[in-house]
Amino acid sequence: MDTKTSAYHLTHHHHHLHQQTKKQTSAASVIVRSRPVQFAQTLARVFRIGRKEKISKKAANKIAAAKSSSTAVFHHQSQQQIVVMPPPPTMQTATPQPPSTQATQTSQVVQVNGGGQSLTTDNIANMMPVTKRNPKDYIFGKVIGEGSYSTVYLAKDIHTNREHAIKVCEKQQIIREKKREQVRREKDALNILSNSGSSLFVKLYCTFQDAERLYFVMSYAKNGDLLPYINKVGSFDSACTRFYSGEILRALEHLHDLNIMHRDLKPENILLDHNMHIKVADFGCSKILEQPDAVDKSILNDNNPRQRSNSFVGTAQYVSPELLTEKTISPSSDLWALGCIIYQMIAGLPPFRSRSEYMLFKKILNLDYVYPDGFNADAKDLVQKLLVLDPNERLGTKDDLRYTSIRSHPFYNGLDFDTLHITNPPPIYPYLPGNSEGQELRSQYRVPDHLEPGLDDKQLTRLLGLDGQSSSTTTPASVPRPRKRSGILHMNDEEKQHQLNQQRCNSKWHGLVEGNLIVKQGLVDKRKGLFARRRMLMLTMGPHLYYADPASMTLKGEIPWSPQLRVEPKNFRIFFVHTPNRTYYLEDPEGFALEWCKAIEEMRVNTYGVSPTTCT
Repeated sequence: MDTKTSAYHLTHHHHHLHQQTKKQTSAASVIVRSRPVQFAQTLARVFRIGRKEKISKKAANKIAAAKSSSTAVFHHQSQQQIVVMPPPPTMQTATPQPPSTQATQTSQVVQVNGGGQSLTTDNIANMMPVTKRNPKDYIFGKVIGEGSYSTVYLAKDIHTNREHAIKVCEKQQIIREKKREQVRREKDALNILSNSGSSLFVKLYCTFQDAERLYFVMSYAKNGDLLPYINKVGSFDSACTRFYSGEILRALEHLHDLNIMHRDLKPENILLDHNMHIKVADFGCSKILEQPDAVDKSILNDNNPRQRSNSFVGTAQYVSPELLTEKTISPSSDLWALGCIIYQMIAGLPPFRSRSEYMLFKKILNLDYVYPDGFNADAKDLVQKLLVLDPNERLGTKDDLRYTSIRSHPFYNGLDFDTLHITNPPPIYPYLPGNSEGQELRSQYRVPDHLEPGLDDKQLTRLLGLDGQSSSTTTPASVPRPRKRSGILHMNDEEKQHQLNQQRCNSKWHGLVEGNLIVKQGLVDKRKGLFARRRMLMLTMGPHLYYADPASMTLKGEIPWSPQLRVEPKNFRIFFVHTPNRTYYLEDPEGFALEWCKAIEEMRVNTYGVSPTTCT
């Protein structure tokens, strides 16, 4: 009886506890249902506090381990530098580093492998953002670049007064144009390169976003991209081409060692910093190989099905043939682009050109391009070995360490690749072979201060070396008789109107000069790099300098006038017209270059009322 009673009481007690627990749970459920927001916030706060405590403990352990490790290394290897990798530049920490950590870093030295530089970690700490950024931290200045879904601004950091290039991407446009993968690739590649230590690439300092835009804060290349310099002087001389293509080769070596392929290498994506050294930019088309241990510089298949569509990545004029046919990816594709850039530096234009994309691709696949007269022989051999249809046969693809076969090519004789980053770049001068003697002309745009201004007969005699002094150009034995010129500039309005009526009735060129009175006209060979085309050059009132195709009778363009326009005679056939953005290289086949210079200079002085001069 006692046993049964005990069992009854025990069972009754358990039932009572179960009912009590059920009531408490039910009450808690009512509280959660009635106050879900407060409960969720409290729960999140608890987890966040716990996570911070864990992070703080881990950080403290890491700091202690780093201190002990650095102390041991310093005592045992006092003769060596301590190697410390910088933190990721896009890391946005909510709080600054502890003072003890910063104090430790200021005495350490970072040995940079890719760019040949040594930086203290104190300098790196100054470059790294310590708080989360937003657009209010920058003063946005002028637009320095535009893309299909982004705009690049020159901006100043209000905290450090440092200038940055900030790439602003519109989210809606990225989604609409399906560029999300491209933006992600660019960020990943820039993260890797910014941490690699090389000075040959733009550096990504941080990224942030708001409701409408993404922001990439990058280093600012003060001197813009390479293409305007090629367009301005027409073509680079051998020294310029050797130096800048050498820096591009070093950048490709570093890039490929990190298992990254650029895939859109072109002059527009090669920027120049304040010291005129290159910084490769725009990694939206880049590809990061996921298995570095299994990768060499031979051809690789792209497993991304989107890359196997009928489209291609990159720019049409520089795209490699294997990307058009097999849709495959290879570091060798960047070497093809290097060959195209070297060709363009010397010739002034890319090797493959066409008005239609279809014909352009056809030329690439057939290796259909020509070398103009005057192309450097060593550079020609180098380009021929880079522009090879089989990507595995291009010069450099079989090299184990760096691109040693390209470095040792005769075109680069005397160039020290390992010290390029601390070498002063050569001045950008054009390569101008354009006279019958095959002599290279270098227009250096430098005029001694002690010479008399003007372009009269005395100055022309000096410029052409007819005063018995040395000259950099070869001159004919006799001076051709100058053409008789009319004094249109000195006519009154009634006389000018009469001349204009005569021109309207008798000149077939009148319809191409917008009704302006032609002062001087004649056939010239207008050069773009090493390529020359016959044009009818017309100097008119206004003033204007038109040039037209005499075969098709169509206007091709106009040399822009400004007070800064200058003319520079090189000999009796060749003369330059310098404008702020471009130098026009003109050749008069009849040998009246001096008459052109005098007419243009007289028009400039008459128009702007400035003192006469020849060049700057």
